[in-house]
Amino acid sequence: MIPALLGFLASGAVIVAAGTALAKSGDAIAEHTRLGRVWIGSVLLAGATSLPELTTDVAAVRLGVPDLAAGDLFGSSLANMLLLALLGLLPPAGRIFREASFDHAMAASLAIILNGLGALFVLAHTERTLLGAGPESALLLIVFVFGTRAVYLHTVGKPGPPATEASSHREQGAKTSLRRALAVFALAAAGIFIAAPYFAASAKQIAELSGLGMTFVGTLLVGLSTSLPEFVTSFAAVRLGAIDLAVGNLFGSNAFNMSIFFAMDLAHPGGPVFGALEPVHAVTGLFAVVLTTLGLAAIFFRSKRRFPLLEPGSILMLLVYFTAIGLLYAYTSGI
Repeated sequence: MIPALLGFLASGAVIVAAGTALAKSGDAIAEHTRLGRVWIGSVLLAGATSLPELTTDVAAVRLGVPDLAAGDLFGSSLANMLLLALLGLLPPAGRIFREASFDHAMAASLAIILNGLGALFVLAHTERTLLGAGPESALLLIVFVFGTRAVYLHTVGKPGPPATEASSHREQGAKTSLRRALAVFALAAAGIFIAAPYFAASAKQIAELSGLGMTFVGTLLVGLSTSLPEFVTSFAAVRLGAIDLAVGNLFGSNAFNMSIFFAMDLAHPGGPVFGALEPVHAVTGLFAVVLTTLGLAAIFFRSKRRFPLLEPGSILMLLVYFTAIGLLYAYTSGI
């Protein structure tokens, strides 16, 4: 148990440092490229902070514990919305919901659709494969790719203002800073990519020693752990004042998580990975849909009557999250 916990702490330290660097460099990239914080957060930052889920879950499937991998994906979607709720409680309460752009509706809707499909495929799936992957995981990847393009067209797929001589001069002077931001972003993403595989091995040991089982440990422990990059990056983004970068990161990660099922399918030796999963993952996936919907609703509900210390949207999301964890524990422990 101790070596496994030390592995979590060591890799967590790397992720904290890398996540902070991701936020700063991602904000700089958004400024220099004029792609906007919504797009950079929903796609570029979300992809980088979701590397732990990708590497951890592919490794878990190869270790023969697909329930740990699926629990991590759905659990990470839950954890991301838990993080959004906690950020909503930071003083001044509700700031992240009030200042977030309505453009997040596209990324959030994509996350809702993908998590809903993922939950459905846990219950209803085929045993057929094509080039090593099942049709369900392939569909998730296709929806993710086209959905991401829709987010791009909605947020930044519009012609910008014509460049002037002054703006061209500023952009030329900012090229060094852009190159540096891209380099820092790549190094930070690489740090997360290298540190992440230790999660799978240590989580498997904890699951075996604790007796909690792969599904519960994957959903709670590994889901929270692999969401550490999202938490660190989003928190750092909020401190920088880049609210859209933080929110986009969380919604975008929930969408990216479901596309990882395709990589898990390719790594799974015994047919489609959905056929090897426990039905309880569908419950977790549906709770992820509910929480993402609540997060989106909190952005659109901008009533001027707010409690000075509490954010109603955050409180409701916290209640739903802990209800989901309680039901999952009751199911897996046989209570």
